[in-house]
Amino acid sequence: MQSNELILQLQQKNEKAFQRIYEMYAENIFGVIYTILRDETLSEEVLQDVFVKVWNKADSYSEKKGRFFTWILNIARNAAIDKTRSVAFKNLQQNQTADYFVDILEEKSNFSNKMDAIGIKKYINILEPICKKVIDLLFFKGYTQKEASEELDIPIGTIKTRNRICINKLREVLEV
Repeated sequence: MQSNELILQLQQKNEKAFQRIYEMYAENIFGVIYTILRDETLSEEVLQDVFVKVWNKADSYSEKKGRFFTWILNIARNAAIDKTRSVAFKNLQQNQTADYFVDILEEKSNFSNKMDAIGIKKYINILEPICKKVIDLLFFKGYTQKEASEELDIPIGTIKTRNRICINKLREVLEV
């Protein structure tokens, strides 16, 4: 079955199409969520929420606005970031062990594993170093543009421009 047919069936609330889409994307989407949350149980909960949103909002997807995977990825990324901003998540983070924080510090520099979570490592490696840093902070670590600006010590306007340029370069690489 072609992707477009599958999406159309999902939009018509076909449960088998939804199940197939879940099978196709759940593992990669979980990887993105886990990269942001670093908690397996919470990541599974957010994954469930993401696919409930996919089911409920399938009719809002339009091929004209972008690829289906990107649409789901944005839902997942936003849901994971929302979770990190919740009071419950912040309280949970305060109760983590020292080992957890050592892992985070080691993970900060481990960009390649994060890119593997959604299978785009080979594409991002083509980009220039500043693009790698901006994409890592904004999309894989869930930073806001302001936080990325502070982390990289670059004006926020430059971050916004870099983000747009880098995403456009990534789109060009993916379309080849």
